[in-house]
Parts: sequence; structure tokens; C-alpha cells
Amino acid sequence: MGLQDALEAQVKRLEGTTLQDLLRADATRAGSFSLRAGPLYANFARQDYDKAAVDALFDLAETRGVRAAFKRMVDGEEVNVTEHRPALHTALRGDLSPAKTAHEAYEVAKATRERMLGLVRELRASGVRDVISLGIGGSDLGPRFVVDALGSDDGAPRVHFVSNVDGHALARAIEGLDPATTALIIISKSFGTQETLANAKVARAWLGDEGARTYAVTSKPDKAEAIGVAAERVLPMWDWVGGRYSLWSAVGFPIAIAIGPERFDALLRGAGDYDRHCLEAPARDNPSLWHALTAVWNRDARGRGSLAVVPYDDRLKLLPAYLQQLVMESLGKSVTVDGAAVDVQTSPVWWGSAGTDAQHSYFQMLHQGTGIVPMDLIGVVNADHAHAENHALLLANLLAQAQALAMGESSEDPHRNYRGGRPSTLLLLDALTPESLGALIAFYEHSVHAQSVLWGINAFDQFGVELGKRLADRTLPALKGGAATGDAVTDALIAELGQRTR
Repeated sequence: MGLQDALEAQVKRLEGTTLQDLLRADATRAGSFSLRAGPLYANFARQDYDKAAVDALFDLAETRGVRAAFKRMVDGEEVNVTEHRPALHTALRGDLSPAKTAHEAYEVAKATRERMLGLVRELRASGVRDVISLGIGGSDLGPRFVVDALGSDDGAPRVHFVSNVDGHALARAIEGLDPATTALIIISKSFGTQETLANAKVARAWLGDEGARTYAVTSKPDKAEAIGVAAERVLPMWDWVGGRYSLWSAVGFPIAIAIGPERFDALLRGAGDYDRHCLEAPARDNPSLWHALTAVWNRDARGRGSLAVVPYDDRLKLLPAYLQQLVMESLGKSVTVDGAAVDVQTSPVWWGSAGTDAQHSYFQMLHQGTGIVPMDLIGVVNADHAHAENHALLLANLLAQAQALAMGESSEDPHRNYRGGRPSTLLLLDALTPESLGALIAFYEHSVHAQSVLWGINAFDQFGVELGKRLADRTLPALKGGAATGDAVTDALIAELGQRTR
């Protein structure tokens, strides 16, 4: 039985059964639909499936070989089949596998990390007060999110992230900084990323040097050295780690500068411990597999085209943006690994922001809109501030929203009627620490991989981002007065831009 047939059989069986019915019918559901892995607790009780449907989903995972695929990835087999590469981000944070490829990758990553942390210690002791980190996509979103979530050590240099080629972004970042006490990190796997190199040119001119206090992270060290970055300040990247999985590598250089070597190691340790749990625990004890099966259920059994992520901790406010790349760049595919058309829907649109702000924005649509949007709601049990009443109010809102979305509230006034039946998953961290944040990120990484196996697609390529880049390279000369692009609408728009340029 194929994926769609298996799902449709469960949907037909549950026809007419609401989420409220499921919750009222099973008093043990809150316990039996929840699990813990280290500092991470996950509760799936408010998803609209029952035990029989969950059993069918786990049978589907076994049929599709999800656990075996995870082991192949950890062992360093060629899971990125379109680019003929392994995907060894797990080797960046732990020696999980005795397989030769994986163990060698771990040793290489460990040596690079030791060298990187040496540079961190030197830079932190150098009198540098500010660091500008230039990158885009996976070279920016992960480090930016982690630094914002964990904050900087007292006395550590302030890290300023710039990704957008819009000159306003860089201008705002350097405003008020002193070039004499500022360092620059250029993060680009190919060292050919148009946006990053354009920003680097401006930033290096502002610094007023030809390499002093400039660092690079790249798989093309010769290109970094060619623009004057000293070899000892160039850190490597590898083709066996995709950008959106790379914050654990030297791409995490700005993270380590901000939070320090000890907390950076703890971040990796938290992810590595979660990796080991997923590798060794039974399938039913794997929160990522539960999450992946739930995602497939919502997308293909229930036909829901988006998912909202709402962390009830302001320190996690950048998590939705980070996950947008991790998930949609990985799962936004319409062909299987062998090139055939996918016969189901793949990635939904991921979006969201921090609660409680979100409750005063789009929650009206979530509660009373015509469509149903599944949600991931995330909370942190223990706060790191002294404002106990604020934290209690925050957690009360988290729990109340999950209940209200699921159960609703009837009213004879149609404008005040809440239908409920809106599914959500609740995730809790004991506290927001480097270890728990590492586990949370790894949780989502492994859910994404499991979804890709269930759908039969490749989570590790991203050819969809390349066409627009190539066209931009062809369009830039035309904008500067060169030959027309040959596309009538683009050429008309260039003419319009020319008329309005000051």
C-alpha cells in the first residue's frame, strides 16, 4: 500500500470524528501521545489522529525504511544522490558511527573546531569590540538565530549579522562602529556568493585594510587568500555539509565568538546527545519521527498547506525564520530521488513569530478563519530572569492557546463561536541552555530528514535557488546599460527603472 492509500484509509475510518471527540474519548492520551529526549519534551495529544492511525503511521515509517535511512546518513553513505555526496552534519558534533567515512569526517571537523576555537580566544583577547559576520542563507540564519537565542558573554565582542545585499543593511550594521576595533568574517562556501562578496567589498573598504582583522569560512580558501585574507584566518567548509545544516561547523565561528568556546561545545554536545538518542532509541521513543509522521499526516491526509511555529520565549523569536530555510529548502521538491514526479504534496509553508505578540496579530485567523493551520507551540519551563509573574503569564498563555485552538467554545452568536479542532504540537525545553537549544535544532533537522524519506525526496540539494541567481547575473549588465536581457517584461522594467533613477 502506498503512502497516500495508507493515509486515506485512516482518514476514511476517522471520518466524522473531531479532535474534540478524540480528546474526550481517551483519558490517557496526554501521556501516551507524549515523550521526552533529554531536555526536550514533546506532546502530540492535540493532533487529530488516534492510536490506530499512529500505529499505521509508524508502520509506514518502517515500510519506508526511515530508521535505516537515518543510519545510512550517520554512516556517511551517499544520501545526497543528486550531488553524489554524504550529508554528515551529525559528524560535526559527535563520533556516532564506526563507519570509516563518518569517523574521518568527525576527526576532520574536530581538528577544525579546535583551530577555530583558538582563533576565537585570540580574537576575544585582541581588543576587538565588534565583529561583522557576512553570509546569507545557511551561512547566516543559523548563527544569527543561535546568537540571538543564547546571548553574548559579558565582555565578548558584539556580533552584527549582515546578509541582505541591500546596502541599507550594511550601513545600519556599521553605524557607530569603530573600524579600528572591528573584525570581519566572510562566510561563503563557494566564495562566489554575489550578495556576500558585494557586502565584503564595501565592508573591507570601510575597515581600511587589505586583510587585517578579516577572517573567512569557505571551501575555496584560495579565493579568500586571493583577496588578501591571511591563510591562518581562513577556516574550511566541506561539500558533505549543506549550508542549512552547517552552524555546527566553522560557520559557527560568530556563534563561538559571542558565546565562548565552552558554551559552543555545549551546543554541539546537546545536538550530539539528541543524535545518539534518535540512533539508538526505539522508533516510538523518537520525537523527531513522531513529528515527521505528524507533518505528513497534516500535509497529505488532511491537506493542510501551512504550519505555524510560535515559540513562547522571546529569545527564540528567530526560530521560525531559521526553520523556513531548513524545512522549505530541504522539502520544497516535486520529484523523487530517482527523478519521477512526486504523487503527494510535499513541504507546507512554514511561518510564525513569537508569542504572546502573535496572539495580537494572526491568531484571529488561526481561531476563526476558514482554513486549519497546524501549529508547533514551544515553551521554556524555567526562565533566566527574575520576573516570575511575567513568566507564569507567558506559560499560561501558551497552555491556554493550545487548549482553545483544540477545544474551541460554542456560542449562539456566530461571531463569538469558536469551532476548535485546530491541531497543535507542544514542545517544552526545561531551560534555554546551549545543550537544550542544540537538541531542539537537531530535533527539527531529523524530522526534516524523516519527512524526506517518507516522501522519497532528497532533503540535501537546493537546485531551486540557482535559476534566479543565474538570471540576476545576466540582468545586472543590462541594468548598467549593457545589452537587453531578451525577456520583454524584464527589459521594460529596466527601462522604467532607468527613467526613475536619480
